[in-house]
Order: sequence, then structure tokens, then C-alpha cells
Amino acid sequence: NISNLIFKNHQEKKISFSDFKGKILLVNFWATWCTPCLKEIPVFVEFHNQHADQVEILGLDYEPINLSAIDKFIERFSINYPIILFDEKNESEYPKFGDIVGMPTTQIYDPKGELMQTFLGEINIEDLQKIIPI
Repeated sequence: NISNLIFKNHQEKKISFSDFKGKILLVNFWATWCTPCLKEIPVFVEFHNQHADQVEILGLDYEPINLSAIDKFIERFSINYPIILFDEKNESEYPKFGDIVGMPTTQIYDPKGELMQTFLGEINIEDLQKIIPI
């Protein structure tokens, strides 16, 4: 259960699980060097545009990277959901998600913070529509 989750996003804004009350939370582990990760980002942007009232997405970057590179990346892909950096502020929260064995990995949590499903590999819009009960 991730109900006690607290992060700081790439803009230093505090994000906690309570911010997503009543929503399904989709957590995507990715990296800038991961080609399938890059392919699925537009899918998450589209899905978030369509379902932001019911679903929240967190992008957890799983690599040491500098902020200016992430900011350029967010702009390039028009990312419309919070990006969490793997840094000294957030590193202690990552183990709450269990072992991440490959990227991309997407975990879907119900509004109470219970894991519903883990999806390893690139995900598409059809997969999201099947997995997430909207």
C-alpha cells in the first residue's frame, strides 16, 4: 500500500498520495534512455487528457539526471503529469513500490492505494482502457 507516499516533483512541489483522493493512480517507471518508455509517454499524455478527473499519473524517472535535462524532456513531450526525479529527496520513497525489474514498468493503484496491476513493458492506450476501470 502506498497511502503514506510523499515525493517532491521536478519543480520541488510536495506530492503525497492524499493529493489523489478518489482517483486511480498510474505510476510509470521510466528513463530517458529507454526507447519503449519514450514511445509510451504520448499515450500517458493522451490518457491523462481524457481522464484527469478519474486518473492521476506519476512519472518516476529511474535514473540520476539533472533538472535542466528533465525540463527539456517534459517540454519536448508535452508531459502533463508530475515527474518525480530519482534523487536524494525521493530515493527513500521508491522502495515502497517493490522491486522494479525492468523499464518501462507501470503500476496501477486503486483510490485506497492498493496495487491493482503491474504492467512490464511498453503500454498502449488500448491496454490502459482494458486495465483501468473507467
